[in-house]
Amino acid sequence: MAIAPSRTASLLEARALEVTRGVGNAHPLFIDHGDGAKVWDVDGKEYIDFVGGIGVLNVGHSNPRVAEAVRAQLERFSHICFQVAMYDSYVELAHRLNRLAPGTTRKKTLLLNTGAEATENAVKIAREYTGRPAVIAFAHGYHGRTLLALSMTGKNEPYKQHFGPFCSEIYHAPFPYEYQGWTTERSLAALQDVFESQVAPDRVAAIIIEPILGEGGFVPAPLEFLRALRDLTTRHGIVLICDEIQTGFGRTGAMFDIEHAGIEADLLCIAKSIAAGLPLAAVVGKAQIMDAPAPGGLGGTYAGNPLACAAALAVLDVFEERRLVQRAGTIGKRIESTMRELQRRYPARIGDVRGRGAMFAMEFKDAPDAEPASKRIIASARERGLLLMSAGNRSCVLRVLVPLVIDDEELDEGLARLAAACETVLA
Repeated sequence: MAIAPSRTASLLEARALEVTRGVGNAHPLFIDHGDGAKVWDVDGKEYIDFVGGIGVLNVGHSNPRVAEAVRAQLERFSHICFQVAMYDSYVELAHRLNRLAPGTTRKKTLLLNTGAEATENAVKIAREYTGRPAVIAFAHGYHGRTLLALSMTGKNEPYKQHFGPFCSEIYHAPFPYEYQGWTTERSLAALQDVFESQVAPDRVAAIIIEPILGEGGFVPAPLEFLRALRDLTTRHGIVLICDEIQTGFGRTGAMFDIEHAGIEADLLCIAKSIAAGLPLAAVVGKAQIMDAPAPGGLGGTYAGNPLACAAALAVLDVFEERRLVQRAGTIGKRIESTMRELQRRYPARIGDVRGRGAMFAMEFKDAPDAEPASKRIIASARERGLLLMSAGNRSCVLRVLVPLVIDDEELDEGLARLAAACETVLA
């Protein structure tokens, strides 16, 4: 009996021939379809998805509510460009985002395509509003791959390579990474040193921060640090930009992570799970700041595409109907419990377990010249039908971004597969 050829193998050969090597891949798979928290590859193998398109699919794969909204919009029109002629879904989505953003100050919204566009436009807005040039970002932070965003990104490999020279007037301060010894007090002192030795506060337009590092290793900024940063930026007239591209839309048990600290950002950058996989991002901020640029200074041909707006409005409906923000807290407790048990079993190998809500990770104690444990665990988990992804310096962190629509049975099965993969590699 003839053995059917693997479609994956032939597609991998075509990928090597046709696609630049600069696009990395976490898994040697080609996906055929997905549903909820599961996907199936082109050879029919089923996987529980603990990556969720890198935090994009909080409402799950092929969400029927989203699919119907996009289908209905496609039958009306797919594009017109909001700068040419307007459409109501852009305005309705802005209205809903303005009311979801933390804080009592009146908000306005700019819709864009990608997270990198959101962070770059937030800086443009802050510079116009303040009349100042400088921006302070943080070590290990990730804000995108375009030039200004990449200049703000505080993680060299693999993102920066030899892509410089980078933008001027970008400065970096240490992130409060407590596992590596950077406490709130030490990080605030280092930030003060940046003011004293590199750039005066009255030249700083904005400070940009991820409330929890994403690509940098799922490191939560202590809530007291976020509050102190809010006080400091207010005191110096600096725009506080909170990059919630990965933490936003319920991931940490609040719609936006800064709600845990009880602070209000001046500008909030969002993307990823805003539209369930369609390209959409936004800057949501205080109306006075958002209105600083003159007409024509902001926008983009595809920015706020009507199909993506329809998807985003459906996503917000799903969040309300299925109480996904609350669900994230429940999911997170189960993930944390599993990870802390693994840490108790392998204390010499797992150095830290951390996160908020359903955004949790484990950091491994890898030797500098050793193959990362996370890489071997990811491969072992994939064999068991579980998709995972790494983060952090030298990929020493194993992170979980499971869709928030996952049911308890699937979640427990996925966590069991994670534990079995860890046992295979770490025992």
